[in-house]
Amino acid sequence: MISRSNRSPSLSCVIPAYNEARNLVTFVPQILATLRPLSPQVELIVVDDGSRDDTTLVMQGLCAAHPEVVYLKLSRNFGKEPALTCGIDATRGEVVVLMDADGQHPVSLVPEMLAKWRAGSDVVYAVRKTRDDQSGLQVSLTGLFYKLVNFGNRVKIPANAGDFRLMDRKVVDALKSLPERNRFMKGLYAWVGFNSTAIDYQPLPRADGKSNFGLRGSLSLALTGILAFSIAPLRALTMVGLVLSAIALGYGAWVVGEYFFSGIAVPGYATIVVGMMFFSGIQLLSIGVLAEYVGRIYEEVKQRPPYLISQRNGNGLANL
Repeated sequence: MISRSNRSPSLSCVIPAYNEARNLVTFVPQILATLRPLSPQVELIVVDDGSRDDTTLVMQGLCAAHPEVVYLKLSRNFGKEPALTCGIDATRGEVVVLMDADGQHPVSLVPEMLAKWRAGSDVVYAVRKTRDDQSGLQVSLTGLFYKLVNFGNRVKIPANAGDFRLMDRKVVDALKSLPERNRFMKGLYAWVGFNSTAIDYQPLPRADGKSNFGLRGSLSLALTGILAFSIAPLRALTMVGLVLSAIALGYGAWVVGEYFFSGIAVPGYATIVVGMMFFSGIQLLSIGVLAEYVGRIYEEVKQRPPYLISQRNGNGLANL
């Protein structure tokens, strides 16, 4: 591992935000107070993912008060993954830190992350100790998701590791080189590799308001992750097809044997109806899974940008 013990790198911090105006008022100065002693060159990039509250007004005031702050307003709500991509694309620091805007990621861990970077780690990511702030259903579904997405894959996505992380510039450049539109950032972090170190953290209580990322959003993101980083659903359909074919052949052989050797005429109406309904369901399920993959391919070939910026305030490290 490369030693960077004598370096004081420029720092970029990216915060995607959606309707987080009241949190940003206190959280942005708190982050700046932590970053400034770590480096003489700091920028804090807030990406507004189409907020409908006072985020624009709040960020304009913060940009005027703090020259390190950069405000990027997207033209509409594109989702957290495109917002993160926008912020990563805009960074200029040698080291990039990703955090959420709700105050649940402890800013106090950033110095520890930077210390591990100086010791040679290219990526330092935070892993949740518990999920006490989530329902039992969401915890169970999260565990199931990681088992499915990692099943049979060479690249394993660390369980309970989110977007709270520190990355070296070469890792950031590697992420920026990936052209896909349907982005599942947790998978992309794992896919690019590099020397990585995990640290545990306990999420803080949300500073204000309620999370905008509920069960529906989690399920949508999980589906994107599975389709983007796993072909397990396609393999499962293949196995189901093989098993059903074997059962059908066995059942057919049994019926023929009953008829010719035992002289038993097997009534076929119920068997035909139930068999048609069952196999029709399997076929529709298979078509649905294939349609999800084809839909992702359709989105990729259109080559639309993952986000559009409608407003920018502040320069950050751009002038350095």
